[in-house]
Amino acid sequence: MKTYKFLLCILPFLIFTNCTKKKEKEKEDVYEVTSPLRKDTSTTREYVCQIKAIQHIELRALDRGYLQHVYVDEGKFVKKGTLMFQILPIKYQAELEKAKAEANYAQIEYQNSKLLADSNVISPNQLALVRAKYEKAKAELRLAEVYMSFTRITAPFDGLIDRFQVRLGSLLDDGDLLTTLSDISELWVYFNVPEAEYLDYKQGEKDNSRRKVKLKMANHQMYDYDGVIKTIEADFNNMTGNIAFRATFPNPDALLRHGETGNVIVTVPLKKAILIPQKATFEVLDQKFVFVVGKDDKLEARRITVSGEMPDIYIVANGINENDKVLLEGLRKVKEGDKIKYDFKDPKTVMSKLKLHAE
Repeated sequence: MKTYKFLLCILPFLIFTNCTKKKEKEKEDVYEVTSPLRKDTSTTREYVCQIKAIQHIELRALDRGYLQHVYVDEGKFVKKGTLMFQILPIKYQAELEKAKAEANYAQIEYQNSKLLADSNVISPNQLALVRAKYEKAKAELRLAEVYMSFTRITAPFDGLIDRFQVRLGSLLDDGDLLTTLSDISELWVYFNVPEAEYLDYKQGEKDNSRRKVKLKMANHQMYDYDGVIKTIEADFNNMTGNIAFRATFPNPDALLRHGETGNVIVTVPLKKAILIPQKATFEVLDQKFVFVVGKDDKLEARRITVSGEMPDIYIVANGINENDKVLLEGLRKVKEGDKIKYDFKDPKTVMSKLKLHAE
């Protein structure tokens, strides 16, 4: 009798619980559905790049001798014409003084001969020989001055000095490397582009905005200044199928140096692109699929091709269009062929709630 009363007591509770679960299940069975959004937008592509100074040269000894003076220091900025190194000039100094003396002697001899020629004491031919001797002496003086200049190494342009390869007092041979000099007022940034993306770029090259690029530095921070694509190399690399682009970036703060690396960010405009949320997709064997609500509200798994992506958004090349209804939530709770109840969400509203809005 007690058992019967106990069952009578818990029966209403079980009925209530079962009804509650049934209502919750019915509520869960209503899935959110949306459509792909077709609109003009843009995406970005990243390319690993190498950063080069617009001028980066080696400074070498022009003749044999001892390094007498070093007037600069490693890592310092120098102006064009600054004296950087002095090679012991004793030999060339003596030759220069000798050439000056011979040129002075030849000049005096020529002036005296000219006075004699004006007085018809010597013939014009004799004067011509003296003049030729004088011109030869002047040429030898200029040559001695050139050799003397070889002992003074000056900066050919404004730039930063790299590490010294020699030290004070070193015996140098003709052509020995002293250091390198970099002009980093502007930077040449090289990056390799696949053939298909090169063709896309060339076909849209009339749009000047496509020539502007950004730079992500090695610390993953964005560089403050935009660059401009200035040139493309002539030939493709047959081994990689890539071609090299060169972008020029200003470097007024001298933040970047020759030899650094980073990533060039290229913005690619897309006309009438098909956009869907990434969460509306699932993968099977590295291929992406979506559930499309078909006839009689039954689900159809459809493979899509993704041509690009942004945070939370895929750009779809083919597989669906803006008239399809795509399952947005609950992808793991259903399978192909299931009939569902759904609540359609406007695609613009769905996109606006993602981290990155489609622009």
